[in-house]
Amino acid sequence: MPPTHILTDIEGTTTAIAFVHRSLFPYAAEALEDFLARHAARADVAATLRDVPGEDKLATLRGWMAEDAKVTPLKALQGLIWRQGYAEGALRGHLWPDVAPALREWQASGLRLAVYSSGSEEAQRLLFRHSEAGDLEGLFEGFFDTRMGAKREAASYARIAGAWRASPGAILFLSDVAEELDAAREAGLSTCQLVRPEDGTRPSGRHPEAADFIGVTPCLQRSEGVAHG
Repeated sequence: MPPTHILTDIEGTTTAIAFVHRSLFPYAAEALEDFLARHAARADVAATLRDVPGEDKLATLRGWMAEDAKVTPLKALQGLIWRQGYAEGALRGHLWPDVAPALREWQASGLRLAVYSSGSEEAQRLLFRHSEAGDLEGLFEGFFDTRMGAKREAASYARIAGAWRASPGAILFLSDVAEELDAAREAGLSTCQLVRPEDGTRPSGRHPEAADFIGVTPCLQRSEGVAHG
C-alpha cells in the first residue's frame, strides 16, 4: 500500500545545509555566553544545564558546538537561543521553494506529516513557525528529535512509529543522508533520498531518489524498490 504518513528530515531535505551552518549555528555560538548569563536560572535553561557534564558548562557546550555534537542538551539549548532570535526577527527559517506547496498539498490530501531531525523539537517548531513561507507548524502532527535515538539507528525509527501509532510500512521517510535512510528501511519504513544539487548531495543508489519535493510523488505511489527521478 502507498504510504499514509510522511516523516521528513530538515537539513539538506527541506532546508539548505548552508542555512544551518552559516546562520543558525553561528547565531547560537555568538549568543551563548550572554544567553546563559541572563537566563541560567530560568527553569527550562537550568533543567537543560543539569544534563551538561562537568563544572565548566560553558566550556563543555563550546566543545560540543565545535564538534557539531548530536547531544540532546546542546540541541535543546540551541533551540532556546534560536527562539529568542526568531522572536526578535533576527532569524527566519529557510525552506526550498518546493517544500511549502508540497507540504500543504500532502496535508490537504490526507497524508499525515511529522519531522525527525537531530535539532531539538523546539528548533524544529521554530523553523517551520517562522519560515520564509509563513507559519507551517500546524501542518505537522509530530516533531521528533534525538530523544528518539540516533538517526542512523533502526531502533529510533521503530520508536517514532510507535509514538506516532503508525505501522512502519505506512511511513515514508525523506532525507538526504543515505545512512539514515538505511536505518529507516531496516525498521520497515519506505524511503526516498532528496538529492539537491545545491547541497551537493550524492545519490546512494540504494533508495528511490528525488531532486525536490515535487519529485517525491512517485515515492508516494510505491513502498519498495529503487527509482530515480
